[in-house]
Amino acid sequence: MTRPVASVITAQRQMEGGGFPVRRPFPTATLDRIDPFLLLDEMGPVEWAPGEAIGAPDHPHRGFETVTYLLAGHMCHRDSWGNAGELRAGDVQWMTAGSGLVHSEMPHPDFAARGGTIHGFQLWVNLPRASKMMAPRYQEIAAADIPRAANADGLAQARVIAGECMGTSASIETVIPITCLHLTIAPGGSLEQPLAPELVAMAYCFGGAGEFGPRRTPASDGQLVLFGDGEAAHVFVPADAAEPLEALLLAGPPLGEPVARYGPFVMNSRDELAQAVQDFQTGKMGSIAPAE
Repeated sequence: MTRPVASVITAQRQMEGGGFPVRRPFPTATLDRIDPFLLLDEMGPVEWAPGEAIGAPDHPHRGFETVTYLLAGHMCHRDSWGNAGELRAGDVQWMTAGSGLVHSEMPHPDFAARGGTIHGFQLWVNLPRASKMMAPRYQEIAAADIPRAANADGLAQARVIAGECMGTSASIETVIPITCLHLTIAPGGSLEQPLAPELVAMAYCFGGAGEFGPRRTPASDGQLVLFGDGEAAHVFVPADAAEPLEALLLAGPPLGEPVARYGPFVMNSRDELAQAVQDFQTGKMGSIAPAE
């Protein structure tokens, strides 16, 4: 059964991190989360003049995963476990914060000096109770290594960040079965993505427009489509569309567990939240060593 569209949500514009603009479909005052997803931010696109680019300085996390998918720009990350790396256009970082760490995500010094466009996504995925205190880990996938899929006519293409699409599987290992696809569907194209009935599913449009579900409900740039129950998500782009649809298709199993949330900590109880704050304040999550 094709999943109907339950609702279409327009993302809200706001400032995040050190002061960079995002479009956020959730969480908002009217939509706290879409279990197991806690947050979806489209970062930019924003054009920074030389010397003006900003990011997210040192901050902690515990109890969930952060997924950074960069479409344009050049970012650096560092953390309190001694990890460091770079993200360029098309790269993905899937960070499992688990028991906790402090990390930063800042423009690369060369990018900051010359300026340019930053555009990308940050997705927060909740961890189940049994995994909230697992050891932190990173999975960083370069753009060239992200599997790609296409249908027979080539009009529907996908970068398979997590899960499976059109017979192509992702290389990222997830704690719970997550689907994360970057879809590019040309005018006249369509995609039918099978999804297990127990999964929650949504699509966020960030370029062009499309039609979703059996009634071909329209949605366009900056809108989130929340699917209802069913076994497959259908996405169509009319043949007379002016441009391709760009969208993130996300799916995952609702955890159905209590959520206690305070800023960068997501646990199951207020006591666990208080412990997370105390552990951070007393230095148990460590600190980022000064750059050499």
